[in-house]
Amino acid sequence: MEKVALITGCSSGIGLETALALARDGYATFAGMRDTSKSAALEEAAKKENLQITITRMDVDKEDSIVSAVSGVGGRLDVLVNNAGYMEFGCVEDVPLESFKRQFETNFFGIVRTIQEVAPIMRRQKSGTIVNVSSIVGRMGLPGSSAYISTKFALEGLSECLRYELGQFGIRTTLIEPGVVKTRFFDSMNVSDPGTDVKYKELTEHILGGLKMMVEMGTAPSQVADAIMKAIHADEVLPRYLVGTDAAMFMEAKRNKTDAEFEKYMSKELFP
Repeated sequence: MEKVALITGCSSGIGLETALALARDGYATFAGMRDTSKSAALEEAAKKENLQITITRMDVDKEDSIVSAVSGVGGRLDVLVNNAGYMEFGCVEDVPLESFKRQFETNFFGIVRTIQEVAPIMRRQKSGTIVNVSSIVGRMGLPGSSAYISTKFALEGLSECLRYELGQFGIRTTLIEPGVVKTRFFDSMNVSDPGTDVKYKELTEHILGGLKMMVEMGTAPSQVADAIMKAIHADEVLPRYLVGTDAAMFMEAKRNKTDAEFEKYMSKELFP
């Protein structure tokens, strides 16, 4: 029986590369994106390689959009990759509560909605793999992007719970934890306006400048797609897959230090 995959957030970057990788692997691939007018790059790549990719309108903020997208794949689904998301940038005091809520709506509740729609299909099959694209900041806090990081911490906990809850039905769940990835992700980042209050101005400008430099040297999105494929192909999928030398370096430091020591280490890295 033909294998079927659904990926969210496929207009560029990790989602686009993952859709191509799954299609190359023989999956009937459904590439979800909120704005299908941004599908040209994926469609062109798929046409060039003669890949079976269906562009699907899927806004994870809207339940009816998720229901429509999942029903459109038919009665079978072998792989779900939850990749859609964005970053709200700003310190806690500067980010309006409504912006915090919108961040969770997309980055966390959108994933919960999608899994709730997909899980019954996979349970009936007694098989399936759910890949949640998290981040290295799902395991370590940093200043300036507390709303985004909070959603990734929540996703890490959700995924651990799902490994127990869905695992008994033959459904596998895993997390992909990239460091900084060289994509247009930061171009679509929403930077909260602190107005005339500039108490965090120097900090946020410093962090933003560092992020832009890191993106230039970041991990290629195709490497993240490779990690996703590694997880899907694994006989026993691991709870987490780190991607990128920066992610590996930070987690190695975190493993070898106490929380207080790691905080001091990161402070020196962030504010040399």
